[in-house]
Amino acid sequence: MRISGLELIEVRLRLRERFVSSLGAQGDRRVLLLRIEGFEGHEGWGECVAGEDPSYSYETTETAWYVLTQFLLPALIGHEVEVPEDIWTRGPVVRGHPMAKAAVEAAVWDLQAREIGVPLWELLGGARSRLAVGVSVGLQADDEVLAEKVEAYLSQGYARVKLKIEPGRDFAMVRSVRERLPDAPLSVDANGSYTLDQAARIKELDALGLLMIEQPLGANELVDHVRLREMLGTPICLDESVRSQGDALAALELGACDVISIKTGPCGGLAQARAILDLCLEREVPTWCGGMLESGVGRAHNLAFATLPGLSLPGDISESQRYWERDIVSPEFILDGGGMLPPTEPGIGVQPDRSQIRQLMVRRCAFGAVRDPVAEGAT
Repeated sequence: MRISGLELIEVRLRLRERFVSSLGAQGDRRVLLLRIEGFEGHEGWGECVAGEDPSYSYETTETAWYVLTQFLLPALIGHEVEVPEDIWTRGPVVRGHPMAKAAVEAAVWDLQAREIGVPLWELLGGARSRLAVGVSVGLQADDEVLAEKVEAYLSQGYARVKLKIEPGRDFAMVRSVRERLPDAPLSVDANGSYTLDQAARIKELDALGLLMIEQPLGANELVDHVRLREMLGTPICLDESVRSQGDALAALELGACDVISIKTGPCGGLAQARAILDLCLEREVPTWCGGMLESGVGRAHNLAFATLPGLSLPGDISESQRYWERDIVSPEFILDGGGMLPPTEPGIGVQPDRSQIRQLMVRRCAFGAVRDPVAEGAT
């Protein structure tokens, strides 16, 4: 593959409803889309999953735009890439910023799959079978509303429901859902909002029969996670703590977790995500594909990754209408028979809706000879 042009586009997407967690509330998403053109006439799409503020990570939409436009993208024009995971072997030295890098790698994976003429999941080594998927539910105005939402998602066929929690909105809230739905496959996610001093409060959740407690403590608190794990009967899942295979190895060697959520964007791309998965398979540690409120472009990449053997738990890959009134890809992602079926078309298997992207675009930057731009001009 040889890269001839790149187009970075920011679009603003309005969520169907505000998504609230211990990190704050989100009503809109600033999404960065990257389109890569190859000399053979094909294109590939990627998405940067960085958030609007640095609550989840130091990376934000603004930092990603800066790093991409000033350092990463200019160096790629005319770049020859044999395999997507080698995209940075001859590129600029940029420490960190995995979400910005992941957007580029994702677009290259899509480009290669389209050039070969195969679905991305097939190129990755996955299998086309209906995937059980889960859904994440933010903090709600009251417990009754939360229980109703969980019940509705289960009736739609979701195989796991994850509830966001935080100190003060935890045991009683989750218990109300459990009492109404005693057999529901529930997990909770604290996004690192507790400290080890609050271990007794976290331990109360043991009584509720949860699948796991995701990221109860801070991202850098591996030793405290070890201590907390010794106190709990419920499995601990790490998310923010694992951004590389090295992070995963440290967590597993220490005994800090029982499960790992693998997110392709925050860990720097599909290649690093596969490396984490390989380690977890070797250690017989359960894994699943996490989500970041992606548009259909990022969701397509997640779905392709989730087809890999070894991802044993339902991932956070809900259908498009869970978050968006209208997604920016066609066809949109929908549940099929209680799961999600990977597409059969080449690449990510869906087509970005250029017309809608133009309507939602707030800025654009292009590099190289872009033959078929989504929109002319840069702002």
